[in-house]
Amino acid sequence: MDYVPALYATIWAALPPLIAIALALITKEVYSSLFLGIVTGAILYAGPNFSGILNHALNDGIIASLSDSYNVGILVFLVILGMMVAMMNLSGGSKAFGLWALKRVKSRVAAQLATIILGVLIFVDDYFNCLTVGSVMKPVTDEFKVSRAKLAYIIDATAAPVCIIAPISSWAAAVSGFVEGQNGLSVFIHAIPYNFYALFTLMMMVGIVVLKFDFGKMAEFERTAYEDNNLYSVNTLENGDNEDEMATANGALMDLVFPVVILIIACVVGMIYSGGFFSGESFINAFANSDASVGLSMGSLVALIITIIYYCCRRVLSFQGCMECIPEGVKNMISPILILTFAWSLKAMTDSLGLADYVGSLCEKMGGTVVALLPAVLFLIACVLAFASGTSWGTFGILIPIGLAITESRPEMMMPIMAACMAGAVYGDHVSPISDTTIMASAGAGCDHLSHVTTQLPYATLVAVVSFISYVIAGFVGNFIVPLVVGIVLIFAALFVLKKREGTFKVD
Repeated sequence: MDYVPALYATIWAALPPLIAIALALITKEVYSSLFLGIVTGAILYAGPNFSGILNHALNDGIIASLSDSYNVGILVFLVILGMMVAMMNLSGGSKAFGLWALKRVKSRVAAQLATIILGVLIFVDDYFNCLTVGSVMKPVTDEFKVSRAKLAYIIDATAAPVCIIAPISSWAAAVSGFVEGQNGLSVFIHAIPYNFYALFTLMMMVGIVVLKFDFGKMAEFERTAYEDNNLYSVNTLENGDNEDEMATANGALMDLVFPVVILIIACVVGMIYSGGFFSGESFINAFANSDASVGLSMGSLVALIITIIYYCCRRVLSFQGCMECIPEGVKNMISPILILTFAWSLKAMTDSLGLADYVGSLCEKMGGTVVALLPAVLFLIACVLAFASGTSWGTFGILIPIGLAITESRPEMMMPIMAACMAGAVYGDHVSPISDTTIMASAGAGCDHLSHVTTQLPYATLVAVVSFISYVIAGFVGNFIVPLVVGIVLIFAALFVLKKREGTFKVD
């Protein structure tokens, strides 16, 4: 009989991630905080048994996470992407793109809007979005003194929030897989107008940029970047990377565009290949059944090989120069890989303590409450669960089946309830310090991870509050138009009020 800890499926299951998050925010040190969260989970699981604690933390946590094929595939994708970014920088492609863009981008507003547009266009996968947008747009946003914290926010806000409303994406595929007994992709598409958090996030982001102001901690970073030319911190001297100092003088715009386009095409082909497209499945079904880990790792490997051949043929990099970028790319990804490994291990601890079962039991008890409030209630639960666990996909897996069960007797509530589960999961994933996309947005922007977390939290939380109000309204009116309009009005009303408040940073 499998061992079941005494604290299984109790409120204690939420303690490890809460400790990790609290320590990270207090100490500003993420590695030790995550590790202590893992140790806490192992202690709660094994009790006063030192060997059991050690075994659970290492074998069931860190080692199991690093031996999981899906996780390894994501790490392979990250490492290869790091190699390609290093090659783009050394070839001069990134510098050439920056010079090209600077001739067309004439202001801070235009630089940020261009970053948003690029983020929206790369909707296939959030991991790919985070690292690609960051490497491409850093030279442009740096030139216009946009802080790395603001860049990280834009990257993060165009990653998961865009993927969750894009029918052709790894996220659509994941959600479809959790909707059993129905056409999952059809449910996903019909729920898009109710996905208030994603829609309002995009509006909020554009509004902040166009209105030319920031608030909260972000205002401090933007003021320091604009007035002191320090893009990285409000407390220290500028400590940016010098990634383009060794770039070749022969670099051209195509030396960045070609690898990025090849990477996009190869990753899309890899995704549909993993979903059985070349075995007879339709494009839509292949994407719905795809394995993001397999597709992205295969696609990125093919793109890496083609990119090396391209640079050698162009003679902007020698074969030896390309090979020197391999360890450099790995080195650049050590930090996100370490944080991801600890974050996955922490999730393994919460899984072993039955956090999912505990939350599921709470949701089932709420099934008999006022039906109209269910979308708002499930939105809040998804927010908390995704924030504590650092995973939106795991939250989908817990709450979507529960939502489907609830709506069997009230089919008219299916779309707002499904969308609420997805939207809450995206918010929790968006702001959680232990979320993989949050970690990779920091890496893509070259921003300190905790600086990114603390600066974007007020922005995302404002959108979440408005989304909650919209879900309350949606539960009563039975359509998406009224709550969507109310939410848009509330978002822009809040922005105008905040802009007039002292303590914000404005650019004339």
